[in-house]
Amino acid sequence: MGMIIAIISGKGGVGKTTATANIGLGIALNNRRCVVVDFDIGQRNLDMTLGLENRVVYDMIQVMDEEASLRQALIKSKISDNLYFLAASQTRDKTALDSLKIKQLIEDLSSEFEYILLDAPAGIESGYEHTIEFADTAIVVVNPEVSSIRDSDRAIGVLDSKSQKVKDGFDVDKYLIINRIVPEMVESGEMLSSDDILEILSIKLLGKVAEDKGVIDASNQGVPIILNPKSMAGAAYRRIADRLCGDNVPIEEPKVQKRGLVGRLKGMFS
Repeated sequence: MGMIIAIISGKGGVGKTTATANIGLGIALNNRRCVVVDFDIGQRNLDMTLGLENRVVYDMIQVMDEEASLRQALIKSKISDNLYFLAASQTRDKTALDSLKIKQLIEDLSSEFEYILLDAPAGIESGYEHTIEFADTAIVVVNPEVSSIRDSDRAIGVLDSKSQKVKDGFDVDKYLIINRIVPEMVESGEMLSSDDILEILSIKLLGKVAEDKGVIDASNQGVPIILNPKSMAGAAYRRIADRLCGDNVPIEEPKVQKRGLVGRLKGMFS
């Protein structure tokens, strides 16, 4: 059976979908079969981040309603034969989700893939609850700011109350990704430190990802940043995927970037 991982945030705009796409590809590049599933019914952004928006014919709701087979709806990545994608519906809303049908879908995916990544919608409404319902593990993506931490703490509370694993008497494993870190702002106290975030949320740290302007361009082009060997964020996602695959990779702290003379002069007169 595959590992079912819900990727959650509580708050929108923290980079959760970007993290899902890059981690999924990183796992696939480790020669593990992985599927990423977009649970954001009515929105659907994961397909664009993966560069697969033009290949979507059937979605997860059509599979669950038996209008299409799972084989018909799964889309293979252009980059790795080990990565597949299952799209959310853009024409339905979250009321189309049904627990029994979701359970069957995840069981079918688990029989074929080693890793099943579920990209949860922002917030803690019904769509979020359905995403975490049958998860073995949750990855919480936060930005180092108070509102993101607060909303993620609420999302963890729902996870620890309403997931099926908890109802069965077990704990859901929880891991933290701190995303969009600006070391200079952490150093100056404008952003929360990693230690502060870990103390508040009290879950295991999986990785730290620095702010990287190349992420937006990569997402717009449908080419995950993990493929850019010069990207700090891409390297961080690669290490996160390696850890999920069982490798003992140390967590690297994003470093303050040294500025040249021109950068220092700009700073003096800004």
